[in-house]
Amino acid sequence: MSKKNRLIVLLYVAALCSQNLCAQPRVMGVEEMFRLADENSRSVQVYATGKEAASEALKAARNQRLPDITASVSGSYWGNGKLWDRDFGNAMKIDMPHWGNNFSLEVQQMIYTGGAVNSGIELASLGKRQAELDWEKNRQDVRFQLLGYYLDLYKLNNQAKVLEKNLELARQVIADMQARRGQGTVLRNDITRYEFQQESLKLQLARVTDACKIMNHRLVTALRLSEQTLVVPDSALLEAEVQALAESDWQELAMRSNITLKQTETDIEVNKQLVKRERSERLPKISLFAAEHLDGPITIEVPVLDNNFNYWYVGVNVSYNFSALFKNARKLKQAKLNVRRAQETRELAQEQVENTVQASYTDFLTAFTELKTQEKNVQLANENYSVTSNRYRNDLALLTDMLDAGNTKLSADI
Repeated sequence: MSKKNRLIVLLYVAALCSQNLCAQPRVMGVEEMFRLADENSRSVQVYATGKEAASEALKAARNQRLPDITASVSGSYWGNGKLWDRDFGNAMKIDMPHWGNNFSLEVQQMIYTGGAVNSGIELASLGKRQAELDWEKNRQDVRFQLLGYYLDLYKLNNQAKVLEKNLELARQVIADMQARRGQGTVLRNDITRYEFQQESLKLQLARVTDACKIMNHRLVTALRLSEQTLVVPDSALLEAEVQALAESDWQELAMRSNITLKQTETDIEVNKQLVKRERSERLPKISLFAAEHLDGPITIEVPVLDNNFNYWYVGVNVSYNFSALFKNARKLKQAKLNVRRAQETRELAQEQVENTVQASYTDFLTAFTELKTQEKNVQLANENYSVTSNRYRNDLALLTDMLDAGNTKLSADI
């Protein structure tokens, strides 16, 4: 069995499901993982529903421009009336038609609200924009989280390979030591110490395998895949090119595209619209109206006329809330302060984004230096292990030297 197949056995065969069925590995690339997250993530779906709700809210706000139309129909039973003098003397019974009816149709169209309707529409539009940004930010957060799981799983798989290789080396050393013990050149105690090293490697491999199971479970749960799915990171990930830009380019890109900054910009616009809405309370409201009525009987005559009376009217209504002059002053001032606070929040967010980009860019450059250093360490550790192993086989090095060389190689490889 090859080393690769043996690794697959260690990682996957132990993960049998409760129905005694063997789970099937699924090679998954980053783009496929992101696509599944967009389709299946509960978190993304929650915010997608929020977007739909915000779209409906915008449509409802636009409908406020449409006229208000009301209609009513009623029927009633009328009892007989009674007529008195002003001193309630000389009572007289008045016969009334006993069945009454009423029909009304009224239409009202606002033609000027001081900007209240337009402000409401703009607020709903900004609410839709906020919902879209919330969805985009959540989608981004979910991708970062899943990518963290994915890279952890990739790293753990690599650690398993390293541990398996070192286990194989330990087995070879033990086999050589057992052969040399037959020749009387190696003590049993030396073999025991190296067997202890082998058991330590097995324990580390078991822990790495369990950690792989944990990462795999988090991935399949977030992606809403079958619990029997075992995600295998695509090795093509290593071939992905890293975009190399100057720090100033990254800063410019962040200021233009950062979702948090876009959210703060939207908050500023929302608060500006709230200022406009408060100001609209100080302006008159003008509307056109029309009505059609059909009433019966006619009770303004005595005796009452048992007839239907139809009439209609049109007109212009102008209203002004004088109390808004002194009631809304504080609310207007509060709205203006909220605008200033939103602007200050954006400035603070810009500062935080600038610091984050600068720190991340510095770490990005440091990573290349660290990579070169680690690659050199691996090379030196392998050379040291090879030399020490040859010296030990020729009785020119102690067992402790061999153990130190093995631990150094393991550390460098991981």
